Amino acid sequence: MIGRPAPVGAGVPTRTRTGRTLQEQSSQDLATVWDDVREELRGAIPASAFESWLEPLHPVGLQGTRLYVAGPDRVRDWFERRYVSLAVAAARKRIPAITEIVFSDATEPVAEPGAAKSRIPAALERDLEFDRFVIGKGNRFAHASALAVAELPGEAYNPLFLYGEPGLGKTHLLVAIANYLRRQRPDMTVVYTTAERFTSEFVSSLRGEGAGGAERFKRRYRNVGALLIDDVQFLENKPRTEDEFFHTFNELYAAGSQIVLSSDRPPEAMGRLTERLRDRFAWGLTVQVQGPDLPTRVALLRRLASERAIAVPDTEVLQQIAIAAPANLRKLEGALTRVAAFASLLGEAPTPELVGEALAAGQDTTARAAAAGAAEPDLDLIQQATCDVLHIARADLCSPRRAPNLVRARQLAMYVARNTTDLSLAEIARGFDRDHSTVLHSIRSIEKQLEPGSDIHRALEAVHERLRMPPKAA
Repeated sequence: MIGRPAPVGAGVPTRTRTGRTLQEQSSQDLATVWDDVREELRGAIPASAFESWLEPLHPVGLQGTRLYVAGPDRVRDWFERRYVSLAVAAARKRIPAITEIVFSDATEPVAEPGAAKSRIPAALERDLEFDRFVIGKGNRFAHASALAVAELPGEAYNPLFLYGEPGLGKTHLLVAIANYLRRQRPDMTVVYTTAERFTSEFVSSLRGEGAGGAERFKRRYRNVGALLIDDVQFLENKPRTEDEFFHTFNELYAAGSQIVLSSDRPPEAMGRLTERLRDRFAWGLTVQVQGPDLPTRVALLRRLASERAIAVPDTEVLQQIAIAAPANLRKLEGALTRVAAFASLLGEAPTPELVGEALAAGQDTTARAAAAGAAEPDLDLIQQATCDVLHIARADLCSPRRAPNLVRARQLAMYVARNTTDLSLAEIARGFDRDHSTVLHSIRSIEKQLEPGSDIHRALEAVHERLRMPPKAA
């Protein structure tokens, strides 16, 4: 039972080691006792667990044989389940009469010093929520697992490992978890990132910031309540980064922090990753995210059409698009965009006949490209075609410069790469020396500007036209 500290002198007097009653212990004495308890526990549990679950606590009073403590609400359940027995044992060494340590509800929660805010890229934070995830036969279990983790972080499945081909919604689920925790657990530090960015920040911390930089990096990723890492296959063949992530994983797991990972393949298929890391990835729940079946693709198209205010009078239209673009969700979006643009340019409403014509034109383009020896343009050709159309230097396209014309060119090239190749977001990002979330933001930015007749639409058509041209003779 949780109670309030009694006034001094209440209850049956209980003697301490010094011969004074508990009620005679001053606030200063209590603080000293608790400091001693904390110092003992600091050496008994992982540093990240101590900082997350014990350091925020402080004593508020004594009643009978109970020592009352207070702290943030998020600490309470975990402390009572995992660490209260250790704390009681340490406290009894100082005051043998203490038999319980319980939370008091008489004081206001105390904010953790230096707690970081949740870190989720703004471009992802706005759009990727559980209620916007279209559930179907192939992803129902993945969705349910992700929601369970969001509702009971550190308890349901830890780690949760999602895998599947690009474009099936893994990033959506990871960010949905992060967004849910951000709203429901505002006191918890939630970090979403990609394995590529984790690697980049780790290397930077070693190269340019000395020992202080390395310590800041550790605090950034180890003093969190939930860590979500996309595309962990990127850690393969990076021994030092693997080692750092191994220790980060161990610290978080020991502290009860939630870990969520995604990859394009299951842990056992990552042959170039150390065995100890593969084993840890499989400690919790591993779930495959499968491709959407026809009803799911139709449902997704209906939602996309509604969000983009595309008038689709007939379900048969959506079914025809869904049948023509079964590979992944990104190509499904591309097919809908093409049909919408085709209908707008012709001034007609989408019909099954128009869908057939629009998508057949795309298939003809692919056939012509295949005949020219380039069935699928590679990233190098896409970058060069974009530079030619927008009249910018190739070196500037992948440079750190952020002039508006360069940003637009990068976004356009990333959009074309995503819709005309099977490259993952991480692979496209590497080709531009950027990260996964930048590519996703770029794609969405272009999609919002693709009004028929707009400058960006004309530039897109020009890039596609240039890619369809047969290669020049050597």
